[in-house]
Amino acid sequence: MTHPVVLKTSQLILAGDLKGAETALANIADSEGDDALVEVMNDIAPKDLLAVMRGFDGSKQSVVNMLVTPEQFARAVILETRYRDQTHAALHGMMNAVLYRDEEMTAEYLEAIGEIEGGYEVLANYFAERDDEFLAFAISGVFSEDFDAEHGHESKSISWLNEKIEELDEALHEGNSIAGSRPKVPRSQIADHDWQETAWVLRYELSDIFEQIVITLRDRLQHRVEALEEGEAEDIKPKSAPAAAVDDEESAL
Repeated sequence: MTHPVVLKTSQLILAGDLKGAETALANIADSEGDDALVEVMNDIAPKDLLAVMRGFDGSKQSVVNMLVTPEQFARAVILETRYRDQTHAALHGMMNAVLYRDEEMTAEYLEAIGEIEGGYEVLANYFAERDDEFLAFAISGVFSEDFDAEHGHESKSISWLNEKIEELDEALHEGNSIAGSRPKVPRSQIADHDWQETAWVLRYELSDIFEQIVITLRDRLQHRVEALEEGEAEDIKPKSAPAAAVDDEESAL
C-alpha cells in the first residue's frame, strides 16, 4: 500500500510548496525512522523527488538528500534536463550535496548515474561550467591553475576547438592513456567536495564512465565547430540584390 505522504508530496509540489513537501517527508523520518523514508521515496515519482532535491545544496541540507539511495538519485537526476538550466547551477549544487554527504559512497552514486540511460549527459552537464578544464585534466592528469571560466568554449575559435578535438581523439585512441594512467595528484590534494574531486573519482575509480563523459564533451565541441562553420558559410554566401534595385536595373535596360 502506498504511503499517504506520497500523494501529499505530489500535491504540495504541484502547488509550488517545495518546502512543505520536504517537511512532509522529513516528518516520516522523524516519526517512523530513516528506513521508512527510504521506502517511501521508492514510491515517489522521480520528477517529484528531483523537485524537492533541487531546492537544497551543501549550504542547506535536506533529509531527502541525506537518505536518497544511489538508484533513487540516478532515476531522479536524469530528469534535470527538463528544467533547461543553461548553467546547470542547481544540478551542480544538488549533486555535490548528495555525492559528498559520505565520501565512501561518492563513487557509488556516480556509478549509478553512469549506468542509467541519459546518465553520461547529466554528468557532462555537471561539468558544464568547467568542461574546458575537465578536458585538460583528461588529457594531462592535472588541473590547470590559470583557467578562465569567463572565456569558455563559446569564445574559442574554430582552429582552437579543432586542436582540442584532435588532442582528445589522440588520447582516447592511445590505449589506456586516459583511463589506465596512475594519478599525478592524490585525491587529498584536490578534495574540494566539488567538481575537481568528482573528476578525480570518475577518472581513477570509474574510468569507463569517465571516458564516456570525455566522449560526450568531445562531441559537444564538434557540434560547436559545425555550428561556427555553418555561421561562417552564411556570412560569405552572396547576398541577393534588393528587389527594388533589381527592378531599377531592368528598367534601365
